[in-house]
Amino acid sequence: MKLQKLLSLVRRAADDYNMISENDRIAVGLSGGKDSLALLYALKTMQNFYPKKYDLMAVTVSLGFAGCDFSPLYDICAKLQVPFYLAETEIGRIIFDERKEKNPCSLCSKMRKGALHNEALKHGANKIALGHNKDDVIQTLFMSMFYEGRIHTFSPVSYLDRKNLFSVRPLVYVPEADAKGFVNKYGLTTVVNPCPANGYTSREETKRFIETQRKNYPDFDEKIFTAIKKSEIEGWGKNV
Repeated sequence: MKLQKLLSLVRRAADDYNMISENDRIAVGLSGGKDSLALLYALKTMQNFYPKKYDLMAVTVSLGFAGCDFSPLYDICAKLQVPFYLAETEIGRIIFDERKEKNPCSLCSKMRKGALHNEALKHGANKIALGHNKDDVIQTLFMSMFYEGRIHTFSPVSYLDRKNLFSVRPLVYVPEADAKGFVNKYGLTTVVNPCPANGYTSREETKRFIETQRKNYPDFDEKIFTAIKKSEIEGWGKNV
């Protein structure tokens, strides 16, 4: 995926859902994976031509696992001239050693978001940009139906009233394969927190279900995504 195509999809999402306002201070949640790296590059490049001016920073949350090297993220942010902040936590130890959670993902997500929000606020951000892509939107819809018995997925824009902070997801039009292709094309080094639960989560099960449906219905993703956009799911049925 070329940068121009990535920028086109990110800008369309930003415009469709009013994700960026004049003088925003946006903190990119930089996990170090393909999606957050693609998002960082897109938002940094968009600063050069987007009609609304905004500041940019990157925030990474360390889960405290041994052997995780974040130096590539420091290097990338230095190259892009984006301020980089690392939030050190002991989330991994708390979840796996102390609490010994059998289903750790939900609690881990809440704790990571809390750490990310606090670090972003500490440095003056008013918005968090998250790297959820188009595939994530569809997966979350099916996870909500399978595991919660409701029709729901995350919104392109959400307001966290307790923090007075907005979350925006500029990659909602970007397929996962395209984000991966972008990172590979430009030779970007990814960094992943080595979570013990990787490969054994409900999201992985849902991804396998969706892969099966794609084989039977070639336009499966587009049909589901179009249904989401036309639905009454909060934040999707109309622009915010």
